[in-house]
This record gives sequence, structure tokens and C-alpha cells, in this order.
Amino acid sequence: MSDSISLLGLRARGRHGCLPAERELGQEFVVDVTLFLDTAPAAAGDDLSKTVDYGELALRLSAIVEGEPVDLIETLARRLADACLASELVEEAEVKVHKPAAPIPLPFDDVVVTIRRRRE
Repeated sequence: MSDSISLLGLRARGRHGCLPAERELGQEFVVDVTLFLDTAPAAAGDDLSKTVDYGELALRLSAIVEGEPVDLIETLARRLADACLASELVEEAEVKVHKPAAPIPLPFDDVVVTIRRRRE
């Protein structure tokens, strides 16, 4: 699939992590997603119903980050990918979950988990 739609830098506060302080205090997570789909039908008819509404997608992804906590950002990434693939139009999704405030006792820029999932 050569067409894609990307939503980059979506920020939401979540309570994900293995440490009690992460669950209690929460922290900001940053999500990047790229959806692979055929955009030709939408472009041909200038029809939003034939593509992914990225505003609606942003709301769904934010709700997942802000929702039920998980220990691992790998699990969070899988949940986000599942939400991306919920649209029948999406053939594949790449999801990056950034955890810039991860509890690491050394200077660092970011922690990122990247997964790529295809429709089964």
C-alpha cells in the first residue's frame, strides 16, 4: 500500500507503567501513528466517508492513553494499533508510543516503542 495518513505528536496524559508512582501521578505520553490505506476513492469523490477521519481517530487514541492503565507501553501500543485497524479501510498501522518522562535515573531524550500491525 503506497498511501498513508500520519497523525504525529498526539499528547495525552496516562497512568501507564510498572512503578506505583507512575500509576499514582501519571505522565504525558506522545503518540505517532501512520495508517496505510488506499486514499484514491476518497480523493476521487472528495468524500470523507471513504477515508479515515483523523480528528475522530485522535479522540479515540487519546481516550485509550487516558484510559485503563497498563504496565508496559508495548501493551499500550498494541491497543492503539487495534484502534487504528478498527477501520475497514486501514490495511496496516505503525504506532509509536513515546514516554519522555520514563523513570530512568540518567539523562535521556525519549523512550519509544514502535510496532507495525497488519489487518488479519
